[in-house]
Amino acid sequence: MPAFLRPAGLATALLVLHPLAALAVQDCELNGQHVNPANGNTTAGKTGMMRCKDRSSGELVREQQIQNGVFTGVVRYFEKGRLAKEHSVNARGNIEGLAREFAPATGRVLREARYEDGHETGLSRSFHPNGQLRRVTFYAEPGERAYAEFTERGQLSALRCGDKPLLAPVADDATLCGFGGQASQVELFDAKGILRSRLSYLAGKRVRSEELYDNGKPSLQDEINGNQRIERRWSSEGVKRREVAYLLTERGSVKQREQEYSEKGTLVRDQRWGPGGEPLSDESYYLNGQPRSKAVYGEGNEARTVEITEFRDNGQRAALGRFLVVSRFRQIPIGTHQRFGEGGKLRAESSYDDKGRVMRERSWDAEGKLERDDEVFEDGSRKAYAR
Repeated sequence: MPAFLRPAGLATALLVLHPLAALAVQDCELNGQHVNPANGNTTAGKTGMMRCKDRSSGELVREQQIQNGVFTGVVRYFEKGRLAKEHSVNARGNIEGLAREFAPATGRVLREARYEDGHETGLSRSFHPNGQLRRVTFYAEPGERAYAEFTERGQLSALRCGDKPLLAPVADDATLCGFGGQASQVELFDAKGILRSRLSYLAGKRVRSEELYDNGKPSLQDEINGNQRIERRWSSEGVKRREVAYLLTERGSVKQREQEYSEKGTLVRDQRWGPGGEPLSDESYYLNGQPRSKAVYGEGNEARTVEITEFRDNGQRAALGRFLVVSRFRQIPIGTHQRFGEGGKLRAESSYDDKGRVMRERSWDAEGKLERDDEVFEDGSRKAYAR
C-alpha cells in the first residue's frame, strides 16, 4: 500500500493529494476530540468524520471518514471553505467509486471519474470553467483506450478511437470513428475556433488526416488506401514539397517512394525502394526539368552495386560510372568510369579494380583524338600504357 494511503502517513498523503493544504498548519478533530492523523494512536478504534481546519484562518480544509480506526469512506478537500475535491477510499487505502473535482469559486464540477481499487475505469469527464465538456475518456486495462477533447466553444479538438464505440453517451464515437460501415469525416478546431485538422476513420482506424496552416491551406496529408500509405507535405503557399509512399506490412511500414519538389512545385528528386526496403533508383532534376543525375541499383548478384549517370542542364550526359555500395554513406568506384564533353563526346575514362583503386586513365580532346593513356600504380605514379 502506498505510504500516503496508510493511516500513519495520512498527513503526508494530504500534502501530496492537495498541495494547497500543505501551506497551513491543520488542527483535526473527531467526535469533538482532538486527533492527529499522523499518529494512529489518536484514532485507533474510533469511527466518525474527522474534520481538519486551518489553524490561522479557522477554515475547513478537509474531511475524512474513519471506521474503527481505519481511514475508509469519504474524503473531501476544501479551498477557502468551499468543496474542491471529493472521493472515497477502501480499506486498502485506494480510491474506490466516484471521484470529483470542483471549481471552488462556482461549485461547478471540473472533473469526475470512477475508480476500482485505485484504478480509473470506464468513462471519466473533465469540464471547462464555463461548464462545457473539455474531455471524455474511457479507461480499461491496461489504461486509456479512447478519448475526445473539446474547446470551450464545444468544438472537437482531439480524438482517439478505440476498437469499438466506447464514449457513448457522452460523445458519439460510433459516428466519429466510422463504426457504421463508412469512413467518417471529422474536423478538429483550436481554442480560437480555427479549423486545424480534417480526419477520416473507418472501424476505429484512421485512414486519412490533413493538417492545416493558419490560412486554411493544407500543410500535411496522411492517407491509407489498402496496403499503401501516402504522406504529402505543402508549403504555406499551397505548393507540394514532398510526397512519400509506404507499403504497409504486418511488421510495420516500408518506404517505397519519396519525391521532393522545389518552392515552385517542380520535381527535384525521386527515390524508389523495393518491397523489402532495398534501394532501386534515385533520380534528381534541375529546376528547368532536365535530369541532373540518375542512380540505378543492381539486383540479384549485383544488388550491392549502383550505376550513376550525371547530366548537364541541357539533358546531355556528363558522366557515367559504377560503384560498389559498402554502406549507406560509402561507395567505392569499380569498373570503367567515363566523362563526356559538349555534344556527348567522350573526354575522359578511368578504370578501377574491385577495391576502388584506379588502374588506367585516358583522355581525348574535343575532336576525339586520344591525348593521354596512362597506367596508374598504387603509389600514384603512372606511365604510358603499354599496348
